[in-house]
Amino acid sequence: MLKDAEQTISNLIDKQKVSFISSVDKDGFPNTKAMLPPSKRIGIKTFYFHTNTSSMRVSQYREEPKACLYFCDNRFFRGVMLKGTMEVLEDSASKEMLWKAGYSMYYSQGVTDPDYCVLRFTAVSGRYYSNFSSQDFEIE
Repeated sequence: MLKDAEQTISNLIDKQKVSFISSVDKDGFPNTKAMLPPSKRIGIKTFYFHTNTSSMRVSQYREEPKACLYFCDNRFFRGVMLKGTMEVLEDSASKEMLWKAGYSMYYSQGVTDPDYCVLRFTAVSGRYYSNFSSQDFEIE
């Protein structure tokens, strides 16, 4: 049993260099992609990523917002899956909130680049795996 789910899961997430995000394609199949860690997170409920507006993933989230995040710690063979929804944000405030100087290598026109957007994931539940055992949990 997880004693402090948020703290345990936050520690796991903060140590990872890769995030896995999943979307649902037009045929109802899951699609998973490795990405950089979240640019920002609020607890284990809200996560922010940056990506190209023109990407396949963005069009999939616009069609079907159901999504999943996965973080794994290969060293200790543990991980967490979070289920929820993904929103595509293109407003100036969201884009400016995440913007860092180095992002211009991905978005040549800077923070106002039309091919730059923010993904906001909101978790509703999850499943934590550690020590050959899994535990489901809800997120409020």
